[in-house]
Amino acid sequence: MIDARHDRRFMAAALAVGRRGEGRTAPNPAVGAVLVQEGAAGPVIVGAGASAPGGRPHAETLAVAEAGPRAAGATCYATLEPCSHHGKTPPCADALIAARVGGVVVALTDPNPEVSGGGIARLRAAGIPVRTGVRREEAAYDMRGHLSRMMRGRPHVTLKLALSAEGAIGREGVGQTRLSGARSRAKAHLLRATHDAIAVGIGTVLADDPRLTCRLPGLSARSPARIVFDTDARTPPTAALFADEAIPVRIVVAEDAPAARLEALAARGAAILAVPRRGARLDLEAALAALSAQGITTVLVEGGAALAAALAEAQLVDEAHIIATPTRLGGAGLVRPFGGDPIAALDLRLTVADSGLVGEDTWTHLRT
Repeated sequence: MIDARHDRRFMAAALAVGRRGEGRTAPNPAVGAVLVQEGAAGPVIVGAGASAPGGRPHAETLAVAEAGPRAAGATCYATLEPCSHHGKTPPCADALIAARVGGVVVALTDPNPEVSGGGIARLRAAGIPVRTGVRREEAAYDMRGHLSRMMRGRPHVTLKLALSAEGAIGREGVGQTRLSGARSRAKAHLLRATHDAIAVGIGTVLADDPRLTCRLPGLSARSPARIVFDTDARTPPTAALFADEAIPVRIVVAEDAPAARLEALAARGAAILAVPRRGARLDLEAALAALSAQGITTVLVEGGAALAAALAEAQLVDEAHIIATPTRLGGAGLVRPFGGDPIAALDLRLTVADSGLVGEDTWTHLRT
């Protein structure tokens, strides 16, 4: 087994490999694995794998396949505990045992009740030494959607807001207003590509008619599913969301939403998720639980002000990206979420992870 002094270096490599799958592996997490052999000049990676789109094959299986006979005696660095149960594929723990690896280093124990220490126990029972907890916090952040779905029964929710110099996202009745610069927009589209779904409220659909796709060159195929929180099913069947038929659209509505509207939306290919009301609004906890049941692990919420405030009020915002731009809107009717200072409002539950310039915009990242 590779000496423990190399653990952090090779686990960093496994984490980097795993991030290739972000936004593409649901309902499974984006896991990375590398196999390391002791070479003449020191330890070298002989195989690597990331969870495939849709979550299968798993990372460890792909790493073993790439290493071939060099897997024997190698140390496997896995960002999540190898699975121990039979699902659509055999257990990864069994694949590592069959490959006769010399040891396994795990970043994070899997909270999935079908695994939850079982993979580590199976490896040790086969005589394979296992070390755990290497770069655990980094792995937990990378697997935050999986952890949230397993432990809280809902996806990890990230809020993104771009604000004018006045702290506004736009002006009432004007529709979509471009605020952020080109570099911020590119970073925002990359965020879309790394999430399972992007969500907006019905107000945003009616005001802006967005497509909610990833428009970075070469990444259009990474566009996430689109979700509309729409209590009374007011989404127009002619909405731009339906122009991209290959990208799923889910409309979350109240259980008593008008049947005729639901039929019209279903005819356009929308999946309808009906949840209870909480007062005049949707029960957001029930809505997120329904999305989790469909395999969604991460949701990027992009608008609007009412949905952002409702999620924050329900303590359902786990992470936030706030983009402060120098653009001035001027005039009356400005829409200011959180009174124009979302960082101060969200800082009650989240902490600032980093803040800096992206082009001319100040991008602040908050997380738990």
